[in-house]
Amino acid sequence: MHIYDSVQKTKLPFGPIREGEASIYVCGPTVYDDAHLGHARSSLAFDLLSRTLKALNYKVTMAKNFTDIDDKIIKKVEETGQSMEEITSFYIDRYLKEMAALGVERADIEPKATESLQAIENMIQKLIDQDNAYVISTGDVYFDTSKDSHYGEISHQVGEDEDNQSRVAHTSEKRNPKDFALWKACKGKDDICFDTAFSPGRPGWHIECSAMIEEHFSGNDEYSIDIHGGGADLLFPHHENEAAQSRCAIGHELSKYWMHNGFVQIDGEKMSKSLGNSFFLKDALKIYDGEVLRYYLNSVHYRNDFNFSEEELQTSKKRLDKLYRLKKRVSPGKASAVNKTFKKALLDAMGDDLNISTALAVIDEMIASTNDTLDTNPKNKSLKKETLANITFIDTLLGFGGKEPFSYFQIGVDEALKAEIAKLIEARTNAKKEKNFERSDALRDELTALGISIMDTPEGTLWEKA
Repeated sequence: MHIYDSVQKTKLPFGPIREGEASIYVCGPTVYDDAHLGHARSSLAFDLLSRTLKALNYKVTMAKNFTDIDDKIIKKVEETGQSMEEITSFYIDRYLKEMAALGVERADIEPKATESLQAIENMIQKLIDQDNAYVISTGDVYFDTSKDSHYGEISHQVGEDEDNQSRVAHTSEKRNPKDFALWKACKGKDDICFDTAFSPGRPGWHIECSAMIEEHFSGNDEYSIDIHGGGADLLFPHHENEAAQSRCAIGHELSKYWMHNGFVQIDGEKMSKSLGNSFFLKDALKIYDGEVLRYYLNSVHYRNDFNFSEEELQTSKKRLDKLYRLKKRVSPGKASAVNKTFKKALLDAMGDDLNISTALAVIDEMIASTNDTLDTNPKNKSLKKETLANITFIDTLLGFGGKEPFSYFQIGVDEALKAEIAKLIEARTNAKKEKNFERSDALRDELTALGISIMDTPEGTLWEKA
């Protein structure tokens, strides 16, 4: 396995800190609003990474956090009158359901900031005791970036802009312009805050991830985890600051490898709420099946920016359709063993920094070759069994192809039309039993007029959108 390390800016062979194991921490969402396509892209990228490492026989431990205390959440509390717990629980639950719709496997560890306050306080206190952090008159705690001689080596883009450094207003009490908040003291009686030895308040954004990693991963003398992941926008300042505070608190690097996925763009612009083009995942899932979205969002290499296009999504779906048409052709049946050459080609592609383009080309070639062989020999049972095994492996590794094929081709048909189709098929079945073939043919014509194609099988009449 080779992965692209964002710090060294090159592909490196994956060598875990513990043989046969892989520890991954991915920055999760701040849960004050619905998930958008950017959240989906990041989750899908690291889901592919986890699936690939598992297929290569690594024991994977994946963590993804939830930031459930933040200025944006507090603003939502003020706007809605709901409690912080009501808001964050609602959006965490929705996020998990939407990720499940995309086929994203649940993380093994899902820490929340509010459930990690002791670990956060302990790390901040340690930094204060080491004089790597300091408390100002307001009770806010800042990390002293001058104490980390390696500050800037993660992102290679450290700037002096306060606004780009943290979510904290400027204060003249900061020792250095680049210093960032570890703890935000309460600003008023109605402020949401938690008690600590240094002041009542709430954690800064960066400290929570460092503290959670130290709480849940044992690491070794050089690194806490194998891989730290997130969107490219997190490289600076978030990951830079995480790395700095962890280095000073624990005396070694936070992560051996840093991986970052590209942005999502809509009409060529970076997707952001400030641009007004944030495409919520809940809305996309109302129009498109989660597996179709998964295939499309994964069709571009994770490090590249992704330009969302309805036209390209439809083209992508047609490519996925070919896999399901092949699956329909070789079904029903029992799978045998996956073709070794096919499996190796897929793993070689995904082992090359998740080279999805090559992997999809391998699948396309398998589909074309199998169809050619079946055109010549439609009753090739051994090939059909092997093909089913190949598709099962695709589903395990890449997360698509697992649906029953006729169900897949029913995607997009609403429940009312499904009920109408069921009635027409039942009536046609009864007409055939009564040998009323004229009535049977008329009912087939009605189904055709509805855009429905049917197939009579030993298991009954199956249907799909034409």
